[in-house]
Amino acid sequence: MLRTELTDAPTAPRRTALISGASIGGPALAYWLNRYGYAVTVVEKAGAPRSGGYPIDIRGTALEVVRKMRILPQLRDAHIDLRRLTFLDEDGNEVTSLHPHNVTGGVAGHDLEVRRGDLTDALHTAVRDDVEFLFNDSIDTFDQSGHGVDVTFRGGGRRTFDVVVGADGMRSHTRGLVFGPIAQFQRYLGYCFAVFTMPNIFALSHETVMWNTPGRAAALYATGDGDDVHAFLNFALPEPPFDAFADPEAQQNLVAKVFAEAGWEVPGMLAAMRDADDVFFDAVGQIRMPSWSSGRVALVGDAAYAPSFLTGQGTSLALVGAYMLAGSLADRDHAAGFAAYERDTRKFVTANQGLAGEGGAALFPTTEQALEQRNSRLRSLSAMPPPEGRPAHTALTLPEFAPTM
Repeated sequence: MLRTELTDAPTAPRRTALISGASIGGPALAYWLNRYGYAVTVVEKAGAPRSGGYPIDIRGTALEVVRKMRILPQLRDAHIDLRRLTFLDEDGNEVTSLHPHNVTGGVAGHDLEVRRGDLTDALHTAVRDDVEFLFNDSIDTFDQSGHGVDVTFRGGGRRTFDVVVGADGMRSHTRGLVFGPIAQFQRYLGYCFAVFTMPNIFALSHETVMWNTPGRAAALYATGDGDDVHAFLNFALPEPPFDAFADPEAQQNLVAKVFAEAGWEVPGMLAAMRDADDVFFDAVGQIRMPSWSSGRVALVGDAAYAPSFLTGQGTSLALVGAYMLAGSLADRDHAAGFAAYERDTRKFVTANQGLAGEGGAALFPTTEQALEQRNSRLRSLSAMPPPEGRPAHTALTLPEFAPTM
């Protein structure tokens, strides 16, 4: 970008920002902070932007964010266009088949579903020429006792930044360093899940098929006509399985035990899980914090307010939160900027986190009676046109901030 400056005019030093995490919220925040004049560094423990991954949704207010970033056209080209969601009973018989938007609250022809890697690639491409990326590294320690944040990196480097932002996911290392253990902020929602890819031996195309019994669900999701499908195994558990989180074998043993004797395609899914190299296991939960900042350090996206996959809004909250945080810092110091970010964004976050209790968890009933009630609701939905979206998805109108560079 060309700039014209008077040669004898003093130049104020650019404010500096370090962002931990190069998935979605991190690059989106980097884009906007750079536009507002910050010199931005993004540190990421992985060796490169993470491609691939599972489909994610971009809805409501978040669509306006990606439009403003000028990446909406390529995301529309990458739209998956899931056409059918079929529910099965314990014996594998069809309960009902309906358009996915009837369940998700999405708006047909407007909202987006894309592969996670397509979004991360678009975000990285939008900022890679203007932002410094440090891959294969991470934050080791902070010191806020001076006039900035003195950061020591695990790779051995030392730098000082005006602000630091954690965009490093639900199990945020940044949050742990500044705010303490996750147990203070995690709200467990009563389920665990495993996801992985497996061969598409089912001839599925642009559709999801979900099998349920009380407390258990198994789904196969075909994003297109490809050779693979995404497999999903979800189950109710009264308490999080803390002993399994650091042990992949224990995770798979737990899933296999829960789904032992299950019917439909579940035995083949369990066998495929043992062979898969991309198994992701976690508890279903939210992050709820009384404050999203401390001193010169703030959090964005799942690190601050993960809503859980039950809402389908994790990606959208990260995109909107990044826009709001950067704009709040555009013409304010860090204290006023962080306060404005929280003041103007929290209501939107709370509304979307609340979706987990407005039907998200109801997709996975834990009793026979609740399962029959859910099936009855789904049958009634199948006779209705897709909805016009959920109010929470558009509960925030993006403000216009200071002019960008």
